Amino acid sequence: MNEKWQRKNLSRCPKLLDHYITHAYVLDELAGGLTLATSGFRTIHRYPERVIKEAITNALIHRDYRLNRDVQIRIFDNRIEVLSPGLFPGRITAATIQRAGSFARNPLLASNLREFPEPPNVDTGEGVRMMFTVMKANSLYPPQYRELCEQAQEAVIVTLLNEERPPVWEQVSDWIDRNGPLSNSELCAIAGLDTLKASKLLKRWVAQGLLVSDTSRGKRHAAYLKPVGGSDTFKATGLLSTPSDNEN
Repeated sequence: MNEKWQRKNLSRCPKLLDHYITHAYVLDELAGGLTLATSGFRTIHRYPERVIKEAITNALIHRDYRLNRDVQIRIFDNRIEVLSPGLFPGRITAATIQRAGSFARNPLLASNLREFPEPPNVDTGEGVRMMFTVMKANSLYPPQYRELCEQAQEAVIVTLLNEERPPVWEQVSDWIDRNGPLSNSELCAIAGLDTLKASKLLKRWVAQGLLVSDTSRGKRHAAYLKPVGGSDTFKATGLLSTPSDNEN
């Protein structure tokens, strides 16, 4: 596995933040420099600012407040994880969240926030779609949503990868959506790659949690498909953090 993907430690010691300073603090942590804008200097962020704000806002608005647990934002060298207590509300799943629209667990909170002069949340049903659209426009991989059902307190986690998305990913993603599991030879045909390069690309996507490998028919006949959204699949990639990952 690529050495970069083995560096799991958090970038800083864990901190407890008040809700009203969370956006600003996280964006400061992600600042990648300055650029000259019409109104002066503007901070450049490693991730799209709108996506970060929406991921944090969604975690706070749609969390299950019956659970005595904080929203967690974990910043790594290669990704950000935003963990929100409680599972998906209604019929929303990790597989359908991009197109499922909105189902507010806390509708009064969501509607009142939209009355602010500068509301932190996007219009109903548009926030997650915006996240996918903006990540794609910035040549980044799509947000990855997972439900963590096996923990003492259930949660939803969204992961944002800090890596440019190769153009062939869109073809691969569409192919799997239409046809199911993808083999090495099928990737070669889609992308015009040789077997070795296709194998390296597939292994990297597995390491990133974008795909999972089905080796039930043997390694030589392995097929690759998208995760179904459970935490067992994500843990198998080594990408989902654990308490030991956060130790200093």
